[in-house]
Amino acid sequence: MICGSFSNMAARSQQLAAALLSLLGGVLCFPLGQDTERTPTCGYESCHATKPNMLNVHLVPHTHDDVGWLKTVDQYYYGDRNDIQHAGVQYILDSVVDQLLKNPDRRFIYVETAFFYRWWKQQSSSMQQTVKQLVNQGRLEFVNGGWCMSDEATTHYSAVIDQMTMGLRFLNETFGPCGRPRVAWHIDPFGHAREHASMFAQMGYDGFFFGRLDYQDRARRMMDREQELLWRASDSLTPPMADLFTGILPNGYNPPEGFCWDQSCDDPPIRDDPDLEDYNVHDVVKRFLIIANSQANVYKTNHIIMTMGSDFQYENANLWYKNLDKLIHYVNGQQANGSKVNVLYSTPSCYLQELHRANLTWALKTDDFFPYADDAHDFWTGYFTSRPALKRYERISNSNLQTCNQLEILGGPVSRKGPFGDGNSQTMQKAMAVAQHHDAVSGTEKQHVANDYARRLANGWQRCQVLVSNSLSALSGSSAKRIYCDNLNISVCPLTESSKKFSVNVYNPLARPVTWPVRLPVNGTSYVVSDAEGKSVDCQVVPVSTSTRDVRRNRGFAVNELMFQVQAPPLGFTTYSVSLLQDGPPPASTQHRTPTAIQNKFLRVTFDPDTGLLSSLSNLETKQTIKLTQNFYWYNASDGNNEKSNQPSGAYIFRPNSSTPFIISKTAKTESIQTPVVQEVRQWFAPWVSQVVRLYGDSRALELEWTIGPLPIDDDLGKEVITRLDTSIKTSEYFYTDSNGREMLQRKKDFRPTWNLVQSEPIAGNYYPINSRAFIKDDVDQLTVVTDRSQGGGSLQNGSLEIMLHRRLLYDDVRGVGEPLNESSSVFPEGLVVRGRLQLSLDRPPSAADAHRPLAQQEVLQPLLTFTDGDLHPNTRLQFSGLQAALPPAVHLLTLTQWDKDSVLLRLEHQFQSQESKVNSQPVTVNLQKLFSTLEVLGASELNLSANQWKDDMTRFHWTPETDAKPLLKAFPDASVWEVTLRPMEIRTFLLRVSFR
Repeated sequence: MICGSFSNMAARSQQLAAALLSLLGGVLCFPLGQDTERTPTCGYESCHATKPNMLNVHLVPHTHDDVGWLKTVDQYYYGDRNDIQHAGVQYILDSVVDQLLKNPDRRFIYVETAFFYRWWKQQSSSMQQTVKQLVNQGRLEFVNGGWCMSDEATTHYSAVIDQMTMGLRFLNETFGPCGRPRVAWHIDPFGHAREHASMFAQMGYDGFFFGRLDYQDRARRMMDREQELLWRASDSLTPPMADLFTGILPNGYNPPEGFCWDQSCDDPPIRDDPDLEDYNVHDVVKRFLIIANSQANVYKTNHIIMTMGSDFQYENANLWYKNLDKLIHYVNGQQANGSKVNVLYSTPSCYLQELHRANLTWALKTDDFFPYADDAHDFWTGYFTSRPALKRYERISNSNLQTCNQLEILGGPVSRKGPFGDGNSQTMQKAMAVAQHHDAVSGTEKQHVANDYARRLANGWQRCQVLVSNSLSALSGSSAKRIYCDNLNISVCPLTESSKKFSVNVYNPLARPVTWPVRLPVNGTSYVVSDAEGKSVDCQVVPVSTSTRDVRRNRGFAVNELMFQVQAPPLGFTTYSVSLLQDGPPPASTQHRTPTAIQNKFLRVTFDPDTGLLSSLSNLETKQTIKLTQNFYWYNASDGNNEKSNQPSGAYIFRPNSSTPFIISKTAKTESIQTPVVQEVRQWFAPWVSQVVRLYGDSRALELEWTIGPLPIDDDLGKEVITRLDTSIKTSEYFYTDSNGREMLQRKKDFRPTWNLVQSEPIAGNYYPINSRAFIKDDVDQLTVVTDRSQGGGSLQNGSLEIMLHRRLLYDDVRGVGEPLNESSSVFPEGLVVRGRLQLSLDRPPSAADAHRPLAQQEVLQPLLTFTDGDLHPNTRLQFSGLQAALPPAVHLLTLTQWDKDSVLLRLEHQFQSQESKVNSQPVTVNLQKLFSTLEVLGASELNLSANQWKDDMTRFHWTPETDAKPLLKAFPDASVWEVTLRPMEIRTFLLRVSFR
């Protein structure tokens, strides 16, 4: 063993994986490694030699294995349902390992750890040793290394970090330093987010390669030889902290035409017996040299890369390797005749190393790669909204998982084994990790696969519920059974509907106190609610809306809703008691007319009495008012029979038949409820579109709760439903969207920052992903819309913001999924009904972030409600906080999860961009030893973002941009080992050795 003190880890970099497993007693201990007889030659040291005066062609054997798409994850792994698609990942890995052993020159890269993890567990110890040897010699190399290859438009940054951490941790613990990927590899996602590049840079990757970008962007970059560039992925983090070298692959991720030798391909093999009539070596070499030299003309160095593989290829790896061996042999044989082309087996990291050695300057990019179009009328902007129910369920599941992770630590070991059984968070972690795949939360999978993703999330949550119940039992001292009501959004909870007395436990996963509205389905007409201190809480009973009764479909029978506001402590819970009053006042009555206005002490909202629609929004604190109208529309989805193009709308592609959407109704039928607790205007636009405009008593945001579906298709027209907010704000064609829930990016209609756009789709070509918020502004007013899931949207008119809420399509868009996006369910066989909400805030632009940053985090990490029937035991602890004090407003506790027996993983995040807030865009210092109330922090060491390298040991290639106005990163040392300073948009990751108080 090698041991070092916790504060002095000079030798730690070589054995991080083992070190993370051995944090004991204030001393860091780890085994020497997998192979003590010789030093591994993996990574950059394992690369084949290249020739400086030649064109070096790096052949990269690879397979792209979707973690679900046309088949489920299980079906892909086992090779089941080959009637849908012939694919079996276990056979790919079997075959590749066998073929790598036959020739030490051969190379292979693997990406999706979710599949490799499964395969690895099924191997014998001797086979595992063999694979470790291949990894240690650099013959089998992992790239990317996350549990999956995540989508970049519809994923939230917190879930991406989690799934990357899970995959990279497995590789680290299994293979040590040789298992650590040097390159990020996103060859299939449909557009690329700036925040992903920022995260990859902070995870320690030296470079990033992808396959898809807009066809106009590619044409310009090919002409200017800028298909390799330096991506500056943050406006807040000082370069090169978020700088990432980025390469665009030449053929997506497929081989050059005519050179695919998989069993799924039809290209002829290399026939090299000169005695045979069909000898083709000369033809193969000639064609290859033409392709290589042509490719070299659009790249910058004397090195080019070719991806030799594709979807689920190498199931019979012998076909590929036998022909690649021959290709290398015969092409290189021409060097004796004066050829200047050198072909070699390679990996993305070896190719990257040669680009780095070239010591050139590279074009600088500061925006992102959205939206993506592969032809003039083929914009991949529909999937920003596809499968909106799954997108919402994934977001809720992320919130539940973070709560589960936190309570596993706060409740101690009893959380995993306690009065309610054995619970765990791992099932949920894996389900969430799989859900980040670029054909999962994206909504671009077949229906039965979408069902499988949802089933996995549901199963994971069931295991987490046991853990949460155990933890809350330990923290509260009550072993009473806890009830979970997962259908509160449609007013279904059997306990609250039937009980005369119950308690509500409210757990807050945020590191600051929150005020949160609670709406519970009840059948009584009057209740008394008291908080943890026994004080009475204002509450109100209101009738359940007609739209809610319609969507429940006999799943609940409450006629009323009990509404009150709860206040929960940071990283903790509080408890409210609810009792039915026999002779209390009747519920609030509904008024069948449109009110002139609803307002509280912060906001005033007016309505047009003739139309029933919103007419203005005022912030009473800042004394600002904007005109605001809002309505619902639908675009007629193209069926492909169009004079310009035969491209239909589908799961991926948004292609409306017209630039003018159809209005669903110019007026809304309304009823209203006005009480001190809540004011509602309920609007009905059509039998399949309704909305509640809701303003709580002490809220600074206006809630729009929409219910849409089933979308009618009896007219044989596919429909893409939007809501549009039209305001008096002078936007000058600019608007702003978030990148994966973090930094905001400026957008402009019919414009791309890096090339002169020829706009061919005026609607779809102006849609961008909205992960958590979007806003429009001028010098005086900013209207921010916070969403509850990922959606697509744009600003197509001055002062306007539209967001797509639901899609139902009748044709496939011919991008591989092979079925229309036409969702239904057992509850809604006639078509899916979706409910969601938007939250609107109006502020002055300089202070708007102070409102929308915490509002968006509160939407992502919502309080978890659990219920207990009857009276609580008198000794029950009714209130608890896991923190000694709330964190400052600028600081977000991003991750708190168990790492091993005595250590936890902590991520703290500065959630403001630089210069977006006068108050909060400043450095903030946090003392790690003074964070937790139940944990004593004994040791701390900082890691990179993905927790697979010590931060001090993380070194990356340095790249020089062609233009660079910003200074290079300066060191900002912390005041002490315990006091850590966060700067705008900085995430810091720590491994804490703890003991439980």
